[in-house]
Amino acid sequence: MNILITRPLIDSEDLMGKIFSLGHKIIHFPTLKITPAKLEPINPENYSAFIFTSANAIRSLRLSKIDNNKLCFCVGSITEKIVRQQGYSNTISAGGTVNALKNLILNSDQIDKKKVLAYLCGDNITSDLDLELQNEGYQIEKIINYTSEKITDLNKDTNKLITDHPPDIIFVYSKRSAESFIDLAKKYSLNGVMTGSRVMCISEKVLNVFKQAGWKKLELFSSGEELKKLNIN
Repeated sequence: MNILITRPLIDSEDLMGKIFSLGHKIIHFPTLKITPAKLEPINPENYSAFIFTSANAIRSLRLSKIDNNKLCFCVGSITEKIVRQQGYSNTISAGGTVNALKNLILNSDQIDKKKVLAYLCGDNITSDLDLELQNEGYQIEKIINYTSEKITDLNKDTNKLITDHPPDIIFVYSKRSAESFIDLAKKYSLNGVMTGSRVMCISEKVLNVFKQAGWKKLELFSSGEELKKLNIN
């Protein structure tokens, strides 16, 4: 099969290696440019825990001092892996969705509601996790520590690869990425060659973007389920 991945290479290299080793063709189609926000270093002592809903948030984290014992709530296994690579040992991973992360925090016995939790995220998010937790009585400070910019141009090699080998499956990981993908596909007249593609959407919001644009073969998946969706054991 021909598999199209929209995540940046740094987030998808392991997955692409596994898919490629099983004989499938990989089309890497990055849709967003990630840039760390220009913030003053964060003092970890001001927060009882960190909340991460993406690997970009941990990569963009700048601290005034190191605190490797800080409790870190991670949306899924990929984010937790990056957090641990940064030296943190006290990590807890949810099932790959923001709702699962919310429930993990709500059921945690390691949090004092009177203390502030830092929610590190980008400028475009698909869920208001901070507001939902605040409604449950938690003290949350939302810190936007990276920005995402839509990629507006597609290189000739990727364009030709899609034209010559239309993707059987497309994985899309955020609403903003979906919007960028659809814009690029329209700009380079690629919709016609992808009418048979199954689009794997990480959330209902992503799925609705494709649905409104007229795409038909839409499915939901959770991060970490990619190989399962390919029917690979």
